[in-house]
Amino acid sequence: MAFKDQIKIKENVPLAPLTTLRVGGEARFFCVAASPDEVAMASESARSRGLDVFLLGGGSNILIADAGFSGMVVQISLKGVKREGNLVHVQAGENWDGLVAFCVRNGLAGIECLSGIPGSVGGTPIQNVGAYGQDVSETIFSVRCLDRRSGLTVDLSSSECGFAYRTSIFNSSMRDRYVVLSVTFSLRPGGAPKIVYKDLIEHFYDREPNLTETRDAVIAIRRSKSMVIDPGGPNSQSVGSFFKNPIVDHAVFDKLSVNFESVPHFPAAGNCVKIPAAWLIENAGFHKGYARGNAGISTKHSLSIVNRGGATAAEIIGLKNEITEAVESRFAITLVPEPIFVGFNK
Repeated sequence: MAFKDQIKIKENVPLAPLTTLRVGGEARFFCVAASPDEVAMASESARSRGLDVFLLGGGSNILIADAGFSGMVVQISLKGVKREGNLVHVQAGENWDGLVAFCVRNGLAGIECLSGIPGSVGGTPIQNVGAYGQDVSETIFSVRCLDRRSGLTVDLSSSECGFAYRTSIFNSSMRDRYVVLSVTFSLRPGGAPKIVYKDLIEHFYDREPNLTETRDAVIAIRRSKSMVIDPGGPNSQSVGSFFKNPIVDHAVFDKLSVNFESVPHFPAAGNCVKIPAAWLIENAGFHKGYARGNAGISTKHSLSIVNRGGATAAEIIGLKNEITEAVESRFAITLVPEPIFVGFNK
């Protein structure tokens, strides 16, 4: 199969080494796109030949099927960071934590609590990445995309992105329409860090930290929970949090509270309640370090499913199903996975 000469297409490329979970088969076709034009050419080449396309960033939030992906995988590798006052324009292929470090060094507040999260910048608006009381949507000014329907480049404002808890138009209503090319962040020069999350409040007590101290604390706390990718660590091969924290209405929470004491919860939008998925998992009978073949639960955090070494995607899915079925049976709450499943039957 001949593709356009301007882009180099490889065949039968192993995908597992390109993911943090280190699981999955091969891409039938694979290319690296280092410019918007190359993204457009790869997308058009695949479309014209009837191939499905998967856009690969940092590989930190995906599970690849054992059979791999039969279409074309396009690895987004656009690079560049440009600051204009409080605005920072960042290409989609830039490393996310590298951007956070850059902003902290330059006294730009707004994403410091998102330190230590693996992956690329282009992936952050798709799932509205968040942690430690801060969501990336709080500082996203606009997102530049390739519209795969028209072939044109468009700039979407923050409001047009439809951000909600771990959601945007990019992974819901407009899934597969847009390719994120770059993201512009509106940050606060000289601003104070956001200290609202329980772990951070307890870490600093009544002291007011600076951005650097906040970043260091977030990374230390994440590392204590094996939520930082430390190569060689026993819990390092994961996607981080495997499940979203479920958001339920008050009627569901009130019923739960009658049957179970001291259910941890937090207020959520729409007069709803957010319940920690980790609490549900642990109280459904799964302990840290629980194993199912080569797949398991992290020894440090019950919300993280890990590849214990040589795990298959089938083993990861088996453990995921075991957990979700147990939580559903005990609490009548359905856990929703965070990672994107690639190459599985729809």
